[in-house]
Amino acid sequence: MKDQIVDKDGWLVAMRSITTTAALGFLEIEIVDVWDEGLVMRMPITDKVRQPNGLLHGGICMALAESVASLHACWGVDLSKVVPVGIEINGSHVGSAKNGWIRADGRVIRRSTQLIVHQVDIQHEGRGVLLSTARVTNFYKAIGD
Repeated sequence: MKDQIVDKDGWLVAMRSITTTAALGFLEIEIVDVWDEGLVMRMPITDKVRQPNGLLHGGICMALAESVASLHACWGVDLSKVVPVGIEINGSHVGSAKNGWIRADGRVIRRSTQLIVHQVDIQHEGRGVLLSTARVTNFYKAIGD
């Protein structure tokens, strides 16, 4: 449901300002880049995101994947008319990490007037190792419904 041309720099400023609060701010998640077919975010591995045994928590990876997909689902959409809401996430953890930074690369795999589906791959930035992969579906909910 991309229905308008977006000023990339303005969009990034606006999204970065709202992501400093709540979970994204607490987890120190940063927006790196956005374009018509994808979005990239990154996050440091700190004690906030580790399991008690010191590994990156898989649930945090799923929260990061959903954040990438949900924010990108806002790209080019009139948010006064519709809001993207997550309706499905499916993920697999295929690697582990204890420190450094992770990078989440999300790309559109299907878009319609009501749904947008993203594939999000999360890698360790320093090692280039895939840690998690997820598929996230957002539904464009009309405001007032």
